[in-house]
Amino acid sequence: MGQHWFIIWGIICGLCVSAELERFEQPSKGDGSLSFLVIGDWGRRGAFNQSQVAFQMGKIGEKLDIDFVVSTGDNFYDNGLSGPHDPAFEESFTNIYTADSLQKRWYSVLGNHDYRGDAEAQLSSLLRKIDSRWLCLRSFIVDAEVAEIIFVDTTPFVNSYFLDPEDHTYDWRGVNPRKHYISSLLKDVECALRESSAKWKIVVGHHAIRSIGHHGDTPELATHLLPILKANGVDFYMNGHDHCLEHISDTESPIQFLTSGAGSKAWRGDVGRRNREGLKFFYDGQGFMSVELTQSDAEIVFYDVYGKILHTWNAGKQLVDHSSM
Repeated sequence: MGQHWFIIWGIICGLCVSAELERFEQPSKGDGSLSFLVIGDWGRRGAFNQSQVAFQMGKIGEKLDIDFVVSTGDNFYDNGLSGPHDPAFEESFTNIYTADSLQKRWYSVLGNHDYRGDAEAQLSSLLRKIDSRWLCLRSFIVDAEVAEIIFVDTTPFVNSYFLDPEDHTYDWRGVNPRKHYISSLLKDVECALRESSAKWKIVVGHHAIRSIGHHGDTPELATHLLPILKANGVDFYMNGHDHCLEHISDTESPIQFLTSGAGSKAWRGDVGRRNREGLKFFYDGQGFMSVELTQSDAEIVFYDVYGKILHTWNAGKQLVDHSSM
């Protein structure tokens, strides 16, 4: 009996279980394709050209017939929401992104500014009653058939928010004990990626792994998260945090690092003299990004505040011919 129990326990331990990450089903189009917009660092009640970016998002969203929108965090400035009834939610979200094409699900992660307020307010189902588009969790999975998108809560990874918070107060409810939180999250992400059979694997977080912008690389993510992405065939890592648009190709894997953090206030000329290896594109103004996916192709496009195309990148996937197998 004891021997059998030991064998069963060994089998269970060998399984990859990612039960902690909630999964949402997102249907693709009838032809199997998928299109969505990516925006980050936006919530300023329409100021700093947020409304102008939103207008152009509506036009591109209609043109591409988007299925949803991804928000890379820092959803509400300067200090997140004060609670689920904070008028900033409607003033910075509902009343700004009004185009018909943007009346789709918004999948959102928290940024560091969101953690400076009531972080759990953005996770509350009460917000979904105010605006049914809104869906924000710490970490979760969107199964969009042709693509699997894993949203990762990156703020708890950053040491400085704990060791040197300056004058800021962070809402770490649900995160402490931090070491266990990060360890469990990394295991869940690794399990989900390992088990995924999606044609395209995408990971979304607030903080950049690679960036030449104001904040630059996030060493904690490069150390702990990047090896998991490389080992499990991730195609794109999408983030905000730096208020710019950016595309960097990893030099050691097929991963593309895509920054879309230009939803409102941008930092003109704030470019670091950092490692520029793999840099394909950088723009220090406002704008957003679109993603179009099929079983065989991906197209990434960056737009400025006027809707002008700034940078386009295409990638292909080899299709397996099952008829010859």
